[in-house]
Amino acid sequence: MKEGIHPAYRDIVVHDLSCDFKFITRSTVQTRETINFEGNDYPLLKIEVSSESHPFFTGKHKIVDTAGRVEKFRQKFGTVGSKTKATG
Repeated sequence: MKEGIHPAYRDIVVHDLSCDFKFITRSTVQTRETINFEGNDYPLLKIEVSSESHPFFTGKHKIVDTAGRVEKFRQKFGTVGSKTKATG
């Protein structure tokens, strides 16, 4: 690799603001803030969602019942303007 053309690849602390979770990773992101984490000073990156707070990874993911929505719509409006046949 050529010298002087690549950004600095260093340890940073990522702070998930929604659940106050912090972890160390490596990145080239430029930050203005620093934090003392586990006795060392690191650049700080603040984010809103991480694997600790995302509903898919926490098991709080909601499954949408699209078939129920279609049936509810057909009961309300019937087949007026529909190009498909309603069953039942």
